[in-house]
Amino acid sequence: MVSLVKITFFTAFCAIFANTAASRVLELSDRFLDIHKEGQWLVMMYAPWCAHCKRLEPVWAHVAQHLHETSIRVGRVDCTRFTNVAHSFKIRGFPTILFLKGDNEFVYHGDRTRDEIVKFAQRLSGPPVQEITKSQSFDTIKRDRDVYFLYVGEKSGSLWEVYRRAADVFQPHAFFYQSHPHVVGEHAPVQKAPALFVYKENCHYNFTGHDELDFEKLNSTLHEWVNAERFPTFPKITRGNINQIFLTNKNLVLAVVEENQLEEVSPDMLEFRDMVEEVIKKKREKYHDDFQFGWIANPELVNSMAMMVVPLPSLIVINTTTSHHHIPEDEPGKLTPHAIEMFLEQIRNESAPKFGGNGWLVRIYRSWFEMRTTFSAMWKGNPILTMVLFGLPAGFLSLICYGICCPDILDADEEEEEYSAGSHMKKD
Repeated sequence: MVSLVKITFFTAFCAIFANTAASRVLELSDRFLDIHKEGQWLVMMYAPWCAHCKRLEPVWAHVAQHLHETSIRVGRVDCTRFTNVAHSFKIRGFPTILFLKGDNEFVYHGDRTRDEIVKFAQRLSGPPVQEITKSQSFDTIKRDRDVYFLYVGEKSGSLWEVYRRAADVFQPHAFFYQSHPHVVGEHAPVQKAPALFVYKENCHYNFTGHDELDFEKLNSTLHEWVNAERFPTFPKITRGNINQIFLTNKNLVLAVVEENQLEEVSPDMLEFRDMVEEVIKKKREKYHDDFQFGWIANPELVNSMAMMVVPLPSLIVINTTTSHHHIPEDEPGKLTPHAIEMFLEQIRNESAPKFGGNGWLVRIYRSWFEMRTTFSAMWKGNPILTMVLFGLPAGFLSLICYGICCPDILDADEEEEEYSAGSHMKKD
């Protein structure tokens, strides 16, 4: 009886919390066009019939709850009712997440999780470079930020100028801070100011391009460095971040595993993933400039890129510039850290076999492979529905073809009959 009461109370509490969280989301209308430049807005453009929008609804409610005490107002717009809003913001798909700040408009392309969406809004809510004036603030920043950039020195000079420019470009994707040597203290290894670091995995990695005398060369060098360093050393690769990781122009080393519905990885696959991670963690200086390591729990996405069904677990390396991919000759179960290093060396000296690419034949084959894979998944999931979806159009097409071709056949038969009748009359 007591357990039943506890369960009932817990269910009621969850329902109240869900309703409270949902109430934080502002329902916007056409009037939003008159006020969207006032303050900061995080807005979801949606359609009621969209399945992706429905899955995002509970996440969006939690985002609104998390940002409730900030200056960011969280809302949503039903684009099927308020078409003027959708037209004004040039909405092409649902859901579309926008962050609006004055005349600036940013579109979110990351994973649709509460934490990632909140970080996106937090990055854009402040200035591109946030100043740290208290040493104690670093403890909070290190706890809350997986990756961040830190400039230590005065706000002047070439390095500061190119750092500020990079922050303007990458603000939607990373956190940028500025401080002074006496504030930083022991939180960063500053020997000489100005200095520039990226913080990840409890370590600081220094930018070494300070000595560039050419301002434009320094600017491009720093831009490339920030673009390559804004990801963790061994991140989880998803549909939401893979396009951004492709922009690093590195070879993407992927440990391919599979998760269950609770996002858990089996022990054997976890061991394989940890082995791949060990390579980059121990040999970072050797491989970091040429390779971006990561792991992926979406085999369908890898199958699409490799145009084959990869075994699980497995290792695949994708050239993000040419879209070629490399697969080790050894079976995944026989791979060792040493074997992986030899495989990476073969890729670096271009002696490893490569597959795929961007050729038109490859693109045609990839499209056919994806279509076949989609049809197969639909057939396994619901064969009756698949037959209806594909059988009805085929049936209508057959009727149309029959209707087009049959009149010609009937006309031909009638002409033959008339010709035969005429011949008989002449003979008589």
